[in-house]
Amino acid sequence: MAESSGLSGRKRFRDAGEIQLGEGSSNDSLTLGDSLTFSDTLMALQMMRAQFPKINKLYSSIKDRTQVDRELESLKKEKVLRIFKLNTGQDDHAVMFMDDYNNQIGVAMKRLGTKNEDLIQVFEWFKTYVTGTKLDVGIDHNELCSLLSFGGKVKEEHVSLLINAGFLTRQLVDPSMYWFSIPNIGLLLKGLSQGRKELVSLLRKRKHREMMLAALEKKRLRLSLLDMRFHLRDLIGSGVLKTVESPTGLIVRLSKD
Repeated sequence: MAESSGLSGRKRFRDAGEIQLGEGSSNDSLTLGDSLTFSDTLMALQMMRAQFPKINKLYSSIKDRTQVDRELESLKKEKVLRIFKLNTGQDDHAVMFMDDYNNQIGVAMKRLGTKNEDLIQVFEWFKTYVTGTKLDVGIDHNELCSLLSFGGKVKEEHVSLLINAGFLTRQLVDPSMYWFSIPNIGLLLKGLSQGRKELVSLLRKRKHREMMLAALEKKRLRLSLLDMRFHLRDLIGSGVLKTVESPTGLIVRLSKD
């Protein structure tokens, strides 16, 4: 595998020891302006993992989108992370660290306890034979069952359990195809959609359709449980918003329609 800035950046990040991060940790004192841009994809992901556990937005943090795509592909192949297609009606994807995703599988197993152990074992099959080998955002029914069968005899109830637990979602255009999914992501997607609309509406009402980043970060959205910084990263990354430097700090401005 060709060496990239992501690989060298990974070593720098470990050696520097500047940021100690773990699942569910947070850094509320860090503003978006403090960590808006990075030169390394993994470093950006680690920072956003601290600010927004589980789900990450990248394009707002690294200006070179080609670099992001290249390094994401490298990290995916190395099984450091997974990429998920989000059901938002837009070309939205989420990035999740593989260890966080595997932890979710463990949580699902514990939640079901000892009920019907014959079916529960499918979660271990899923983690060992499916998520560890199938790195695409989707999978068809036959391939899913074929991979699961390395663990044991597959029943339709096994697949239904994975769907009900939130690890698979049927694709509307082809019910025999599934998206890999993240459990309990529905509430987040609702907040993502409503928060986007509310933030855009807020800026449209402002003079020149802009606002100082420092002031905007302090505002709370009524329709979304997600942090304002999350929505800012989301809309900056998608190009709906842009940042402009000024003598008094960063300005967030609506891009032209």
